Amino acid sequence: MRAVSSNTSNVGPTSKVVKTDIPARMDRLPWSRWHWLVVISLGITWILDGLEVTIVGAIGAVLTNKQALGLTTVEVSSAGTAYLIGAVLGALFFGRMTDKFGRKMLFMVTLGVYLVATVLTAFSFNFIWFAACRFLTGTGIGGEYAAINSAIDELIPARVRGHTDLAINGTWWVGTALGAGLTTVLLNPHLLAVNLGWRFCFGMGAVLGLAILAVRRFVPESPRWLMMHGRFDEANQIVSMIEGEVMKEEHITSLPEPQGTMLIRPTGTVSYGRIIRTMLKDYPTRSLLGFSLMVGQAFLYNAIFFTYGLVLTTFYHIDPSTVGLYLIPFAIGNIIGPLTIGRLFDTIGRRQMISFTYIISGILLTITGWLFLQGYLNAVTQTICWSIIFFFASAGASSAYLTVSEVFPLEVRALAIALFYAIGTGAAAVAPLLFGVLIASNKPIEVFYGDLFGAALMAGAGIVAVFFGVKAERQSLESVARPLSFVEEMEAA
Repeated sequence: MRAVSSNTSNVGPTSKVVKTDIPARMDRLPWSRWHWLVVISLGITWILDGLEVTIVGAIGAVLTNKQALGLTTVEVSSAGTAYLIGAVLGALFFGRMTDKFGRKMLFMVTLGVYLVATVLTAFSFNFIWFAACRFLTGTGIGGEYAAINSAIDELIPARVRGHTDLAINGTWWVGTALGAGLTTVLLNPHLLAVNLGWRFCFGMGAVLGLAILAVRRFVPESPRWLMMHGRFDEANQIVSMIEGEVMKEEHITSLPEPQGTMLIRPTGTVSYGRIIRTMLKDYPTRSLLGFSLMVGQAFLYNAIFFTYGLVLTTFYHIDPSTVGLYLIPFAIGNIIGPLTIGRLFDTIGRRQMISFTYIISGILLTITGWLFLQGYLNAVTQTICWSIIFFFASAGASSAYLTVSEVFPLEVRALAIALFYAIGTGAAAVAPLLFGVLIASNKPIEVFYGDLFGAALMAGAGIVAVFFGVKAERQSLESVARPLSFVEEMEAA
């Protein structure tokens, strides 16, 4: 095992140029149980988000019951918008903190915020309290996206980063399936009173989050983040620990030699001005790509999943207590999407697969909207159509988070994720409210117009990916986007 070779040259009044092979050491590790620990303990974010969205979608009709909270259809949809606005602000705030104070501190803090807020949601007594708690829950989940995506990409080997990220993001649908099954039982009025079942739904989410909080303490700080903040001794100790764990788990006595070193001058936390220049001046087409992908998938997801229960109960007259049953096969299909075609993002390539999944999702949504308008669908066939759309859309949406995580320099990675998540989600935050209004009109043509708009955003993002997609498959993060602290050999001489 190599150690960091430091102090190759003094540059500037306080900084030193340092030669390091930490990224290469991380990327050459064989897959092991240690990587599974990272995937499970950090990937819970998507399960929690899927659980939250599904619960709100499923209990929407129940909350309109006077025995529950007696909310209007628009208030139910507005609570979804409050959650998304919270997620936007949480992502921006905690994203900056993640780049400044580290991945580990923030993925512990953000999960804590989620836990407190979701418990408080269970004790809601009116619309204001409910919406406020949804807002706070959103801040925790939004912060999670920045901290978790950064940590995962920096800890997972380059050769499997693509489909690992897609599979992890795809677990959003595990949360939806869990939420669907949970609500089917807890919203059954024969088992629990109308005013109790929906409260227990949120309590179960808190139990899941609390369990994973105990596991996360075993995940170390990102060695790459430590390296960029000049903490090379700590970074080396963590990498050596990981190497020791991997060799022990795999029953091997040595690891392949890391390929290549790099020279950096640690910069620490960069200024907002530097961040803006990096994203708009150095990487303008990547910024356009990230914006398009995030807006397209966020609008589609938010529009459909915060209001799917209202569609089923309003147009197909499904009993609110059985809405969750229609989401379970739907969720399973969406889990299968990233798992089955995810590897193609590492083999065929990012650009080809991202553009394909986005464009085909837009086309299929248009077809489904037309079938709905013509009255050819029922609750079952509507669910089947949604499942087919999101088989592709789930992989595409996951690739949006992968893209904004890997195409910008390490020093701004978390804030870049947060910024694009905030832009995409903020732009789509009105989607639940908009679709709630369209559904409340009881006119299929109004819902069809909403579907067309969502389809146009998805297909448009796919076209942007055709022209500006980045070849990041099987590439180290440092070769996809050179760190801001990178120093050329000639400069260091």
